[in-house]
Amino acid sequence: MSTSDARAMLEIHGLTLHYGHSKILHGVDLTAATGEVTCVMGTNGVGKTSLIRAISGRHTRSGGEMILDGETLPILPAHQLARKGVALVPQGREIFPLLTVRENLETGFSTLPKPDRTVPEEMFELFPVLKEMQHRRGGDLSGGQQQQLAIARALITRPKLLLMDEPTEGIQPNIIQMIGDVIRKLRDEGRMAIVLVEQYFDFAFDLADQFTVLRRGEVIMAGAKSELSRAALLESVSV
Repeated sequence: MSTSDARAMLEIHGLTLHYGHSKILHGVDLTAATGEVTCVMGTNGVGKTSLIRAISGRHTRSGGEMILDGETLPILPAHQLARKGVALVPQGREIFPLLTVRENLETGFSTLPKPDRTVPEEMFELFPVLKEMQHRRGGDLSGGQQQQLAIARALITRPKLLLMDEPTEGIQPNIIQMIGDVIRKLRDEGRMAIVLVEQYFDFAFDLADQFTVLRRGEVIMAGAKSELSRAALLESVSV
């Protein structure tokens, strides 16, 4: 989907966030459009995960405006944002190790009306290993398999906005490629906006339509991939 055709699903203006007395995010602006991947980049400790936590409601923002699907939102807890269509694939996956794969997927039902509480066959088409292992406990899966489960669990909720926090971290190369293919497919279907936090530059550059680069909790570079040079982006995330 071209930028001119894309509709803003998420708009953030002047977002600030504190941990105790420490200010972590300093007036961050970000827009994520349906049918696009917006990639948030920067070195470790610049506030990328804090931004995702603020958007998802896992950590209360201190200030700023958040607009989702045209609605200006007050500060809401994570479960209410999930019901509004915000889904998170968290850093570290956070699957339930003692629940089976199917039971992990069914935890996504809590945001859905009863008639929609099914595991679509599409989940198993995207992630065939989950069908094979649906009766295995989540804790018995490899890291790559758990990452697939975490993504599928988020997709069960039929999100308008999918937040992905470093999905390639600690994952073997063949699974990274598969996850990239899934993200590309979801983007091209044009049913959701995707915000991707990623350290793996080549993976991010290949997938992203838009970039936002953070340094010390502030945006230092932002724009469409077509407007930014690869060299300038690489330099900005290496400092």
